[in-house]
Amino acid sequence: MANRRLLRRRPATTGPAVEDGTGDAAPASAPPSPASADREPLGELLVRRGLLSTAQVDEALLQQSTSGKRLGTLLVELGMVDERALIEALAVQLHVPVADLRQSEPDPEAAARLPEALARSLGVVAVRHTEGTLLVAAGDPADPRLLDELSRAVAPDRVRLAIAAPSDVRRSIERTYRALAGVGSLVEAFEATESGRDAGPGARVVSEDAPVVHLVNLMLTQGMRDRASDIHIEPHADRVRVRYRIDGALHDVLSLPENMGPAVVSRIKIMANMNIVDRRRPQDGQIATEIDGRQVDVRVATTPTIWGEKAVLRLLDSNRTLLRLAELGMPATTHERFSSLLRSPYGMVVCGGPTGSGKTTTLYATLGELNQSERNITTIEDPVEYVVPSVNQIQINEQAGVSFATGLRSILRQDPDVILVGEVRDAETARIAVESALTGHFVLSSIHAGDACSALHRFADMGIEPFLLTSTVAGVVSQRLVRRICDQCREPYRPGVDELAFFEKAGGAADTAFWQGRGCTFCSRTGYQERIGVFELLVMGDTVKRLLVEKAPIDSLRRAAREQRMESLLDGGVRLVEEGTTTIAEIMSSVYVV
Repeated sequence: MANRRLLRRRPATTGPAVEDGTGDAAPASAPPSPASADREPLGELLVRRGLLSTAQVDEALLQQSTSGKRLGTLLVELGMVDERALIEALAVQLHVPVADLRQSEPDPEAAARLPEALARSLGVVAVRHTEGTLLVAAGDPADPRLLDELSRAVAPDRVRLAIAAPSDVRRSIERTYRALAGVGSLVEAFEATESGRDAGPGARVVSEDAPVVHLVNLMLTQGMRDRASDIHIEPHADRVRVRYRIDGALHDVLSLPENMGPAVVSRIKIMANMNIVDRRRPQDGQIATEIDGRQVDVRVATTPTIWGEKAVLRLLDSNRTLLRLAELGMPATTHERFSSLLRSPYGMVVCGGPTGSGKTTTLYATLGELNQSERNITTIEDPVEYVVPSVNQIQINEQAGVSFATGLRSILRQDPDVILVGEVRDAETARIAVESALTGHFVLSSIHAGDACSALHRFADMGIEPFLLTSTVAGVVSQRLVRRICDQCREPYRPGVDELAFFEKAGGAADTAFWQGRGCTFCSRTGYQERIGVFELLVMGDTVKRLLVEKAPIDSLRRAAREQRMESLLDGGVRLVEEGTTTIAEIMSSVYVV
């Protein structure tokens, strides 16, 4: 039933019998081949359909002559035409049907007929197989090499082409060709081997051809393809559960036999140069590897549980583009005030929030604003997650005696202008950071705290005198990450009674139109895609400084900050709901202050 929605046929045109891509002569009413030379120029077609003006087409053609790009690609890049509208127009021009890859998934039996390597190289995905004909969706069905290469690959089946948005095809390929599809055979091979039953965990992973070696590689590959930030490998009484954290939420992806747990963890330890013999103490390690042509750093942490060792792998794509400060999702007023803090020649700006709230991303984006040739910027991090050009980055190494405190002391002898302290964990690091700001350096740091005012109290709890805080801290930004509603399946909905009561109590507008994600193939049926930050910025005004010196309770600090036009985390969450960016349920679960 789902496949019936996959194809939306374009209106047929009358004419002589033509080849329809299946190899048989089609009746006079069938659409001609994509290779037909008798096509209406794309520009004229878009004008006729009311999508562009003649002047816009002329401008695009002029730019095409200098860029060499295809007209359709250029129009989408310039924002003149939506990708979906362009695909509809190209379907008319090429006389091919449109494959809807957003709401329906390709038939697994059809996809299996097309090798993964060929599908990725050609940018195609097989969506349906009926009566010896394989329907293949392509982002560019006019490519002359497609029919020949596809026909050779799937013979004796015949090939018929459909068109889909290139971005849809790429995502469909990632969903269709799951790296974990062959896990069942690997589990069977593991259990069938004598070493898998009897030998110790170290012996099971010596050979690079061992099933557990391939299994770990597949888990890493699929984790990167699914945009997972973490992979959890958790032993239980009767199984080993594998979960991916995607957009902040954990999803079950595998259930392995319980006897595979020690071998999987041992393989990961070998890759991370950890001690595979000691299974009673927590250990940390790091893996540098390449996945799908991308350099990836994997942070590994293991800990013993009652059922065996648990491992958590943090995936860090070394080639990921760092966000700029303006791309984090800060409201215009918050962004303007935060940027003004960065123009100070000295002082301290603190980024607060719980684990996984995006503090590191904000600090790196801030570094991007400060990274100029006349500044000496030095960071001390645990670990160095992203390499920033022309910035001196120091990695924490406790075994070598390099901690945040000792590393920060050494930085002060390196004539720095800007110092980034990855995390303030203890009183010694906090004191050195504050004294660094007091002696003419600009210091950026992160700290675990519930909100901006709590971050100031954390420093006080570490023994930092209030008068030092008021003299050095210029501002505190606190943040959370919430999931965005998927743009492909968003629809209006009516929240429940509890959600509405929360929204109204938080100050939400009564006439708000509420949206949610229905769930589609793009968002793995979750209704959410990617995340956006929710921020609050506390600027150290006179009232806040006075209350700090007086050691006033945190509620008094919050009231004073609100009087200084600070938008709280809850205010920011409500604003995102009113804008249709996220849901009330997501705000209730992600934006909280104790």
